[in-house]
Amino acid sequence: MGELFCFPLKQNIGAQAAPAIVKGDTIVRGQLVAYKGKNDLGANVYSSVSGTVTEVTDEAIFILADDDQKPEYKKLKSDTPLALIEESGLVGLGGAGFPTYAKLNKPFEKDGVVIVNAAECEPILEHNIRAIEQKPEQLIRGLEIAMEVVKAKRGIIAIKGIHEKAVDAINSELVAKKNSRITVHLLKNLYPMGEERAVIRECLGTLLGVESLPSEAGAIVINAETICRIQEAVDLKKPLIDKNMTIAGKLKDDRKLIQVFYDVPLGISVGSMLKRAGGLADDFGEIIMGGPFTGKRTNLDAPVVKTTGGIIAAECFPKGPEKIGLLVCACGANKERLEEIAESLGSEVVGCEYCKQAHKVKASLKCENPGKCPGQVQKVMALKKAGAEAVLISNCTDCSNTVMSCAPQLGLPVYHCTDGALRAVNQRIIRKIS
Repeated sequence: MGELFCFPLKQNIGAQAAPAIVKGDTIVRGQLVAYKGKNDLGANVYSSVSGTVTEVTDEAIFILADDDQKPEYKKLKSDTPLALIEESGLVGLGGAGFPTYAKLNKPFEKDGVVIVNAAECEPILEHNIRAIEQKPEQLIRGLEIAMEVVKAKRGIIAIKGIHEKAVDAINSELVAKKNSRITVHLLKNLYPMGEERAVIRECLGTLLGVESLPSEAGAIVINAETICRIQEAVDLKKPLIDKNMTIAGKLKDDRKLIQVFYDVPLGISVGSMLKRAGGLADDFGEIIMGGPFTGKRTNLDAPVVKTTGGIIAAECFPKGPEKIGLLVCACGANKERLEEIAESLGSEVVGCEYCKQAHKVKASLKCENPGKCPGQVQKVMALKKAGAEAVLISNCTDCSNTVMSCAPQLGLPVYHCTDGALRAVNQRIIRKIS
């Protein structure tokens, strides 16, 4: 019996896609199953498997995969790079899923730069760096295509300096191609170096306002895997049907706590991916889709979607304090996620404070200057006054340092939203970091 794949109709910023098939249809890998409206900001959805449509709902399409799956796929039909990128259904694969064609549909009028965000910012996640180490030529070719589409005069690959093997691979490939228009910018090993405005600040020396777009700095920022999938869409006419990801945490084989999988078919279930990694351990606290800072709690039946970068089985929750205060950072977990963690700790939330640099922009928070903290003493003291016996934070590296400079002195133990994930892979938890 084949495996059931689920393809949500909305996997990106913008409008939901409309079904292009009906129940009972026979589908081949790479076939369009849901399409974006002609004038909508949205993205097409393609089947990653060959099989039969078992159900079409208002929210998703379900396909029972054939037992025999071949790697071949139905190719895209467009002729120009931008049209192929739009047809492919490609969206940002490292964040909220902004449609890639929409980033590239306005060429620069003057000097412009395309920046590849290869920061691999979230801890534990490794798939972007491992892919660059193995195929730097794909990253560079994808960047060249993006630069050509938007008429950018130069490109920058922003990557943390600690990833020496990946940096060497990129530099060697650039020398071999004699491409002087593309340079590498080394980032510090801090969170959130991969935040879009932080990347621009570090690469171009320009700090954008919380409501500003990268275009105001003459830049376009694109995630590393997205750049690689641009190469596939244009050179191979391949729709977005596969995804690289990291599977980590409480796995049965504790010798393989972090594993990277390439070209995972979209629509496969979280449970199936954990089985591919050897299976879940008997005890775990929660399953996180995404990274430790900004990931969301998920379940075994949830499908892998375009924006899925990681699946982490976190450590069991310890018994928390009776009363806890929340300190929300724009760079990490939001209030609702911290409330969820607090409930799992068995703690009553008695107060919630926000980092003074966190500004509400539409439905989300943006940091005034990502990764550079103004101090958290007042916020921590307010939580203490509200009756908190400990604080649960979602802060970046610098903010965590400032919390640790005051909370323990006030008798408040500190919990971090990333604790369960980091403990599950035996990595150092985030507290005071030099």
